[in-house]
Amino acid sequence: GKCCEGRDAACVGQGWRERGGYGTCYCDGGCRRAGDCCHDHGQACPALPCVVGEWSHWSGCAEQCQPDLRIRRRYVQQEPKNGGEPCPALEEKAGCLEYLTYQGEDCGHEHVPAFITTSEYGKERKRRAASSLWPSDKEEAGYCVEFKTESLSHHCALENRPYARWMQYLREGHIVCVACQPPAMNTDTHRCSGDGHNADRSKILHWEAVGNSQCQGTWKKIRQLEHCSCPLVHSFIFT
Repeated sequence: GKCCEGRDAACVGQGWRERGGYGTCYCDGGCRRAGDCCHDHGQACPALPCVVGEWSHWSGCAEQCQPDLRIRRRYVQQEPKNGGEPCPALEEKAGCLEYLTYQGEDCGHEHVPAFITTSEYGKERKRRAASSLWPSDKEEAGYCVEFKTESLSHHCALENRPYARWMQYLREGHIVCVACQPPAMNTDTHRCSGDGHNADRSKILHWEAVGNSQCQGTWKKIRQLEHCSCPLVHSFIFT
């Protein structure tokens, strides 16, 4: 007849234990971990996991015209009960770089080295102000640059935050594809900063991962293509 939250030594009875044996048994939220639940605990006090809602849309960059972070959140709809699965992370942050001020002015195209992030960011990137700079018929304008990575800091491989795990796939000697798309593309030159334009294949170029300034390295440009064709884990975008 008892069912208690959390660990509660007073939530005790005498009878058969769930895992066998007769004697003292408990009906509190910690008995599953301790292995001393009463035999009817599973029915009387079913474990209910934490339930969370869908992720919100990503926010815009915290700062404009410089590498910074964007945020998304989700909220608890049901707290865990009776030793159910705890709640997962409720907030995620990811690197970003916006090229428009809050007033809609173009900015930030003088960044060197090339700033890159996962190609997944392209799906979330907000184009609320880009329409004034990029007409709808040019919305998908862009190109792809293939690079061969020459060196990178060890901080990339150590990155294990959920939003930044893409950095682990950066490896020396690998071919990577980096897409240049609006709004990272300069409206005058129609190029992305750091894309190695006019650089020969022997020139060492520098890049940095947005979201972790310690993850950086060098690469050499191989060629420019109309569309990227690298595997997803080796596909990035200029930011």
